[in-house]
Amino acid sequence: MPNQPTLAVAILAGGRARRMGGIDKSRLPLSGRTILDRLLDAIRPVSSHVFAVGDTYGTAANAGLRVVPDLVANGGALGGIYTAIVGSPCERTLVVGCDMPFITTAFVQHLAGFTEVDVVIPRTADGYQPLCAIYGRACAGPIRERLDRGERHAAVPPGGVRVAEIGPGELAAYDPDGLLFVNVNTPHDYAQAQRILGRAGMPDAITDN
Repeated sequence: MPNQPTLAVAILAGGRARRMGGIDKSRLPLSGRTILDRLLDAIRPVSSHVFAVGDTYGTAANAGLRVVPDLVANGGALGGIYTAIVGSPCERTLVVGCDMPFITTAFVQHLAGFTEVDVVIPRTADGYQPLCAIYGRACAGPIRERLDRGERHAAVPPGGVRVAEIGPGELAAYDPDGLLFVNVNTPHDYAQAQRILGRAGMPDAITDN
């Protein structure tokens, strides 16, 4: 797409993983690769501008990523999205969670193809998926207003901007098994991801180095 504006990718890595007992979710191994490695494999063909928002465990910096500190204390996912937009080197930024092992290059490329809007966001039967979505700079102001009102949830697109939804029918071509937006928030989620990848009964070690 020769006329496509430059796109950055921001990985949100500022959480405390309380539901995982404080373990760094991005370093959990799946089929011999960490979740972060799998995520980087998927997004790097789409953008050379990859950075992290927050870096609670130092994993992003160790992986060579530029780290942008969260601009909003206790801002939750919405604060992370805001920081990603403001801290991005590009007009458009794909925001992804650090615990999403099944994102694919093909789907990210599809998202990147929507260039005439301010937000490109998937919508499944469960609702919007704001942590695998593209945000333009025009989103920063409306999101900041929501944060200033005390809002922290990101499940509703910012108001007053141009939005492209990718609905269930369109998603089916890229997500036939319903895995794209699976995230690893709990030990149960991790066990499920291992089973999906055929790793049941073959646990990978989690180390502290």
